[in-house]
Amino acid sequence: MTERPAQRTPNRQLAALIAEAGFSNAGLARRVDQLGLEHGLDLRYDKTSVTRWLRGQQPRGTTPALIAEVFTRRLGRRLTAQDLGLDACAPVYAGLEFAATPEEAVDIVSGLWRKDSGSHAELRKIAFTSAGLVVPSRDWLIGRADEKVARAEPPVRVPAQGRPSPRPAGPPEIAARRRGTAERGPGQRVTGGDIAALRSVGELFRTLDDAYGGGHARQALVRYLEHECEPMLRGTYGEQTGRRLFAAAAELTRLAGWTSYDIAAHGLAQRYFVQALRLAQAAGDRAYGAYVLVTMSRQAVYLGHGREAVQLARVAQQGAGGSAPPVVQALLHAAEARGHGVLGEVRACTAALVRAERALESARSGDEVPHWARGFDEAHLADEFGHCHRDLQQFRAAAQHAERSLQLRAPGYARSRLFCRVVLATARLGLGELDQACQLAAEAAGQAAEMRSVRAVEYVRDFERRLEPYRDAAPVRTYRDKVAAYG
Repeated sequence: MTERPAQRTPNRQLAALIAEAGFSNAGLARRVDQLGLEHGLDLRYDKTSVTRWLRGQQPRGTTPALIAEVFTRRLGRRLTAQDLGLDACAPVYAGLEFAATPEEAVDIVSGLWRKDSGSHAELRKIAFTSAGLVVPSRDWLIGRADEKVARAEPPVRVPAQGRPSPRPAGPPEIAARRRGTAERGPGQRVTGGDIAALRSVGELFRTLDDAYGGGHARQALVRYLEHECEPMLRGTYGEQTGRRLFAAAAELTRLAGWTSYDIAAHGLAQRYFVQALRLAQAAGDRAYGAYVLVTMSRQAVYLGHGREAVQLARVAQQGAGGSAPPVVQALLHAAEARGHGVLGEVRACTAALVRAERALESARSGDEVPHWARGFDEAHLADEFGHCHRDLQQFRAAAQHAERSLQLRAPGYARSRLFCRVVLATARLGLGELDQACQLAAEAAGQAAEMRSVRAVEYVRDFERRLEPYRDAAPVRTYRDKVAAYG
């Protein structure tokens, strides 16, 4: 790794922390290398590298954040690059941590909200890393429920002049962060009405996302999280209210990730999903944690990481357990099927689809279904079948299921209907029905032009790539003329 020229001042902060942690130089280098491997980085530091850091050299890129995470895990308190006397780095690693405590989870996720709502454009350019899926999903699966999430009024100290002031807590950057939050309302008592408001806002943003795409109101959602949700999380609440608050925060954070995913900010979306998973654990809601993992699985499918998608779906199934409602079980099995479909694994994909279908058929009208799973119905399952059969190049079956989904799916799910229409167009193309395929795709292209969704545009482009062998045919020329008019 290339490093900056040595500074004249020895890094005494790093030396003190190495002594406190009981690391040798070689031991620290080895742990940084191991953590890097967890995130797909081949760093190859050694004891000489650590000696250079102690003399004042500054490691580049993500390394300062990785070193800080090594000390955080060892010492049991959150440390940053600045705490180690190292320069801050671009937030490539930050946000993939699975926090040790609910309080730490709030610190991490609120940092994401704040950076995302500001002018930090680089945050939306962070690359997705499949290696970054391993640790959070493992920690969620084997992690124990948080014993306590309740927050009481923060203690105060009284200075000599008799005027009370807040007692600082944690490293300087966390204390400063909390001071900033305090200016928006210290010790806010969270009520059931506050949580109901969070859920109502979530429904509003979900509706906008379904109809107009993730780019339509994403920034408004992030600002809402920063200015309304964070003060609640840093407020005061009992155990039951706190669990419900973390559940609502998890849903909104997952939605922020989903909308980021829809505009192709994949690295940022991945970080939101990891933090939503941690908030769901604080809520004590294993079923919703499984749903977040399914969301991560869907992103992996979209990006072509089929093996990771299957693994995430299976971890979700294992973590949710057999007590999850049939609708949730169907959702989890359908996600696994999509991963197998991307990999071209016909038998495994078919078996997962059969499990999903049977689970949904076993659902009864009186079953208690989480509100976030109620949209998974026959129309949604038919859509999953259509996608899987398309990926397996079983075009007749893909067309049948896509047509059924379009017949059943409500108009409000405009983006999902667009995706399904492109799947149907692709199936028609695979069956040699060029004219009908181009008509369907032209409709989808017109809808995509009205949305703020990179995924919608990419679905259309994927179809157009499949059109290349027929580029001189009359239906294709007509299609291109129609699409050009939308521009």
